[in-house]
Amino acid sequence: MAVDYAVIVVYLAGMLAMGWWGMRRAKSKSEFLVAGRRLGPWMYSGTMAAIVLGGASTIGGVGLGYTHGLSGAWMVFTIGLGLLALSVFFSARIARLKVYTVSEMLDLRYGGRAGVLSGVVMWGYTLMLAVTSTIAYATIFDVLFDVNRTLAIVIGGSIVVAYSTLGGMWSITLTDMVQFVVKTIGVLLLLLPIAVVKAGGFGEMKAKLPGEYFEPFGVGGETIFTYVLIYTFGMLIGQDIWQRVFTARSDKVARWGGTVAGTYCLVYALAGAVIGTAAKVMYPNLPSPDSAFATIVKDELPMGVRGLVLAAALAAVMSTSSGALIACATVANNDIWSRLRAASAQGDPHDEVKGNRAFILVMGVGVIGVSIALNDVVQALTVAYNLLVGGLLVPILGGLLWRRGTGAGALAAVVAGGLSVIGLMWHYGILANEPIYYGLLTSLVVYVAVSLSTRPTDAGTLAAWRDRVAGREAEAEVPVTA
Repeated sequence: MAVDYAVIVVYLAGMLAMGWWGMRRAKSKSEFLVAGRRLGPWMYSGTMAAIVLGGASTIGGVGLGYTHGLSGAWMVFTIGLGLLALSVFFSARIARLKVYTVSEMLDLRYGGRAGVLSGVVMWGYTLMLAVTSTIAYATIFDVLFDVNRTLAIVIGGSIVVAYSTLGGMWSITLTDMVQFVVKTIGVLLLLLPIAVVKAGGFGEMKAKLPGEYFEPFGVGGETIFTYVLIYTFGMLIGQDIWQRVFTARSDKVARWGGTVAGTYCLVYALAGAVIGTAAKVMYPNLPSPDSAFATIVKDELPMGVRGLVLAAALAAVMSTSSGALIACATVANNDIWSRLRAASAQGDPHDEVKGNRAFILVMGVGVIGVSIALNDVVQALTVAYNLLVGGLLVPILGGLLWRRGTGAGALAAVVAGGLSVIGLMWHYGILANEPIYYGLLTSLVVYVAVSLSTRPTDAGTLAAWRDRVAGREAEAEVPVTA
């Protein structure tokens, strides 16, 4: 394993070096939080694909393929569909707003009525997303170095916190580009063909596995529908995703770059399912489907290649973890802390960088602590996604699509949708499908009813909103250098 260790160590050292380089570049709030809003199409596409394809998409996607066959691709496939929908229909308007958070968008649209509450919901979501990504280090470092769970979380989490704190979004962008390349080579170009060949090819796979492993809808229609509600819609409104949209240098980059990234996700989804199906042929009795990825990498890949593929898994986890961490810190500082202490939105750019850097460090330490203490990650992430989609989807999309929506309607929808989801999870169980179904319906009904029964949004607020969406009023653009 010496060569594999060397590959991993070089990769991790490179991540820290890019954090140091990013620190020298991030001199303002815009540079630190959204990379100066000047990413071109190639960097934008790579970083967007990196943020959405994390450990769940890689290790979990292979595990679903191991359990369900090719239809196991649907979870990651719906993530790609969500990114495509965001890019084609909404990203241009989002990019032109020139804001930093989803809650700032809600304030602009509704006149400052739902900012803090929506910020709390979004903060909980991004926190749990960062936690679940951080916990995934335990699996990878166990395969690499045979270290215990706590030490693995501390090692992986500390590296991500270090480069994220140093350079903010610039560091994360640079590391994500490396991670995107490593994932493409490690998973698509190496692991996928090797796994298929080791399993005897598709003919042998079909001969040894039940027919349902090769049915496109074998995972079940209800499961696919739930994936769409949670992941496709979640892609439309998550702070971690929007914050990447804010980095685009133009609305065209946001639209077309995101479309490329979404298409890449569809390919990645199918690749993970095929790898998992091949693993089922080679290892039919694994104790856990999620161990399929590590098992096939450890047992079937040659020296050096094994290290690169494990680095690809590490890259997948790190990209999601760092994106969720900066999103969590941005929401905590800009949407919650600054509002609660009634701080001015304007200030010295250098002081704002220091403040946001401090929040990333504090949130990062908190994420590591929660990751060590938490056991049932799946349930925690399900709660976060249910609250995000059930509470915020309707007010956000309503604000973008329906002029008659009001601040009172948005606030009522956040409360009603969130409380409904919590109550239904308590009644049906956290992993049940009903909470997200009925929670979304409740949020929609309340949003429409309250909006229609209250006074329309102030004409001046709507006029300012239309100007921002059209790009007529925004902060000054930074000259393109990347």
